[in-house]
Amino acid sequence: MKLKLTWLLTLFMAFVMQFSFAQEKTVTGTVTTASDGLPLPGANVIVKGTSNGQQTDFDGKFSIKVNQGDILVVSYVGMQTQEVTVGTSNTYNVSLKEDNALEEVVVIGRITQTREKSNVSSVKLSEKSIKNRPNPSVVQTLNGQVAGVNITTNTGQPGANSTIQIRGIGSINGDTEPLFVIDGVPVDQDNFRSINPQEIASVEVLKDAGATAIYGNRGANGVIVLTTKRGNFEQDLQVNYNGFLAYSTLQDNDYNVMSSQELLRYERFRGQGAGAGNSTSVFNPGNGSPMTDAQIAEAPNFDWSEFFFRTGVTQNHTIQLSSGSKNFSQFTSFGYNDTQGILQDSDLQRFNVRNNLSGKSSNGKFTYNTNLSVNYSKSNEPNAIGTSGINRNFIIGAFESVPYVTAADYTTGGDLLSPLSFTNTPLFLLDRLRTYTRFEEEVKIVGGLNMGYEITDWLSANVTMGGDYNNNILTRAEGPTSFNALLFGGAENPTSGFQEQRSTRAFTYNQITSLNASKAFGKHTVGAAVYTEYFKAHFRQFGYFANGLNPSTFSPGDGSGLVQQAGGLFNDEADAEILNAGLFSVFGTVDYDFDTRYGFSASLRRDASSRFRDENQWGTFWSVSGRWNISNEAFMQGSIFNNLKLRASYGETGNQFITGTLFGGLDNTEDFFTSTGGYGNANSLALAQIGVSDLRWETITQTNIGIDFGLWNDRLRGNFDWYVKETSDLYQEGPVSATAGITSLDINTGTLFNRGIDYSVFYDVFTPKTENGFLMTVGFLGNYNETELQDLPNAEGEIISGGEFSAGLGRNGGQLYEYYGLRYVGVNPANGELLYLTADGNVTEQPSVGEDRVWLGKNAIPEWTGTFQLDLEFKGFFLTNQWAFATGVDRIDNDYASLVNPDDVGQFNLSRDILRAWSQPGDITDQPSPTAANRNSFASDRFMRSADFLRLRFASFGYRFPKSVLDGTGFTNVSVFVNAENAITFTEWRGYDPETRSITNAGGTTLRGYPTPKTFSFGVELGF
Repeated sequence: MKLKLTWLLTLFMAFVMQFSFAQEKTVTGTVTTASDGLPLPGANVIVKGTSNGQQTDFDGKFSIKVNQGDILVVSYVGMQTQEVTVGTSNTYNVSLKEDNALEEVVVIGRITQTREKSNVSSVKLSEKSIKNRPNPSVVQTLNGQVAGVNITTNTGQPGANSTIQIRGIGSINGDTEPLFVIDGVPVDQDNFRSINPQEIASVEVLKDAGATAIYGNRGANGVIVLTTKRGNFEQDLQVNYNGFLAYSTLQDNDYNVMSSQELLRYERFRGQGAGAGNSTSVFNPGNGSPMTDAQIAEAPNFDWSEFFFRTGVTQNHTIQLSSGSKNFSQFTSFGYNDTQGILQDSDLQRFNVRNNLSGKSSNGKFTYNTNLSVNYSKSNEPNAIGTSGINRNFIIGAFESVPYVTAADYTTGGDLLSPLSFTNTPLFLLDRLRTYTRFEEEVKIVGGLNMGYEITDWLSANVTMGGDYNNNILTRAEGPTSFNALLFGGAENPTSGFQEQRSTRAFTYNQITSLNASKAFGKHTVGAAVYTEYFKAHFRQFGYFANGLNPSTFSPGDGSGLVQQAGGLFNDEADAEILNAGLFSVFGTVDYDFDTRYGFSASLRRDASSRFRDENQWGTFWSVSGRWNISNEAFMQGSIFNNLKLRASYGETGNQFITGTLFGGLDNTEDFFTSTGGYGNANSLALAQIGVSDLRWETITQTNIGIDFGLWNDRLRGNFDWYVKETSDLYQEGPVSATAGITSLDINTGTLFNRGIDYSVFYDVFTPKTENGFLMTVGFLGNYNETELQDLPNAEGEIISGGEFSAGLGRNGGQLYEYYGLRYVGVNPANGELLYLTADGNVTEQPSVGEDRVWLGKNAIPEWTGTFQLDLEFKGFFLTNQWAFATGVDRIDNDYASLVNPDDVGQFNLSRDILRAWSQPGDITDQPSPTAANRNSFASDRFMRSADFLRLRFASFGYRFPKSVLDGTGFTNVSVFVNAENAITFTEWRGYDPETRSITNAGGTTLRGYPTPKTFSFGVELGF
């Protein structure tokens, strides 16, 4: 019996041990992304309900001890979490999909929340939307990707500043652009040429007051938060390389300019210029007699647009290294960019180094992040572009030069002095191209430190500090043997020319200290935070302008050629400037959530600015916002909606940059006097500025109501927002009594409204049934915005800018920058004179400038902007394209006006349109008689054109090699791609680019601007 019992116990123990060993085992697997099959290093693999877990390694692999029946929870930031039940298999490969909706982490003010708990209007773009774009500026890559964000670049200069406006123009004379924050550090909104877009991990655009009020007097125009890449904990060294080669060319135009033969025949017909034999230019074969048909036929045809413009070549290279241990990670990036502009003497070179570190204590209570970016750029940028200077503006030479003068006609600048002829314009500019130097060298350093300590499980303290340093050195010189130097120097100044150097340094420091609390009580979650913020900005500038250069020793930027002042012949100038600005703020936030169904948030901020005086130094800004997650209600279970959320916000933000820039208007509250010559030329003091002591911020009050939706597991997803922005206390001139010798003072008065809607809709037409299956997504996003002025500071209720025809400021109840002037209606077929409308609508040849000008109900600000998007993926191939559009845009085309100006015959090229000019009674045409008496008498809307457009903003086609092909090669990722920017444009606008313009009061006046190019690039992305 004892022996039988012993055997039974032995069998039972063996069974128990066998069962135990059968249950506890080690399983392995690989975590990849569903979209491209690439491994996900740093993904979390945790046994549900336990602390047993680990992160995947460099190749996305994991190994973990589990029991059969356990559930593995696999998660990664930005991906949908998956749960896998452990069965009999020992291998579990998990493919994570991108999380397009609920669990996406978004930045809201100074905190982060999941998209599901967000109450505000914001849009987040991932690295995928930014990287590998053939554009030196990260700002320009955002164009067309966020509803309600309008980005215009008024020049094709590589890395040029762009104007960014979120939900319309929010000010008249003040700043209209959003605040930019990189890794918690506010940075210069107008300078991104030195920043490498390849370093950016995500961009968050905050649009309504619920998201921006926490930024107080800097959040009036929205906020754009850029987050750079970081390494992951417990990650082996990972190396990535991105590189591309791009080619940029001039866009097309429809000005229909003449050839040499057409132009010379027209000149002969008109009796002016080389065709008539009376030119004073280097080309005059007739020499006093009209050119014969044979001579005209032999005239050269030189394309000056091909001479001054070129195919710009760009190369861009970025190497990135990331790694991490259990409590430390690092990311390091090295970048180089060399971009040639399509205009001669226009280019940008850039070097970048970035290092981001992250760490935590062994117990995880203390965390820190550092970021440091050191950037150097050198930019050659032609100046005087957009002006009418025929000896300065290369664009005039490219677009309007006569084709029968060639580059071979150039000898020296001195040979062009006599006789002076406008027909030699391209030779003046060719000389400038060879003898003029202008470049800017910039060092930009952005650094920051963020530290946090978890005091308890519900209370933490944080400090974020950072600085933005810019040092810019401008060098500009006009050689002493140049045409311009000799023209303005002459015999009395044989060592003419000039050299200018200017050093500008700007440093801003920002520090935020906060105490954050969050506690859950059953279905209730309550959060609160208090903050203090300190901001200080310093500006230093020094420069000199030296007249007179010795041609024997002159070298641009070096002082060896500077001629010492002698007898007052050379007047050298030196200047220096010191400016400082500061802010101090205290603010707080509260958040409440009930069962992820209802949420409420509020913020309150007090700001003090050094820009204002006394009680106006302090301003109060606030917001409230709420949401209802309808899809989380019980009655919605089983519906087609996986996400349906209604949200609303209301609040006030401020704009302290009342003159448009950080360092502008710092002393407008002060009275100033200046030294001057008084009676008998005695030294005297004169009033230089009357300060306005009660100047204060502009305030924007914004209402936003929005809805987010996702149907059929987010197959159809998107959002709609309706908003009203009211800007009050506008900074502008107000009339005052002239008894003090002035007629106006800058005051806070007037109101500007922006009303509109944003929308974004995406639909997965086809979804993959298997890994690397067919995916097709279409998207539509856009914005409608209208402006309205009220309470303008004069009795007439309107402000008209100078000039007979202009984009005036506007009128009460009208649009901002509405055109004001005479209305042109055509050419009188009886006599070739121009016809206009009176204010009453009657046709006349002699309108009254004082009485017949009217508001036209048009301006250059688009009403509708948006993008159509198509994305395709199949077996590693991918195709993306974005079609951008704008409607309701009207602009004056002064380039075309020059090309049909009969006064330019014999001096500049002309459009063939002038050949249909009125010549006899009964002619029906749009071109007046060259001798029309009223042709130059009145400014009107004759050359106003629609600048609406539809443009292929961006397209990309490429291939990602599958992991099975890369196994054993040492590569973890290999992609090749072809990209295009601005490839095709459909528009009625006849110029080179409907988006590029020189702006006066945002009025849309176009005058010989530098067009943005169309660009094609070829690149590769490698992971090791």
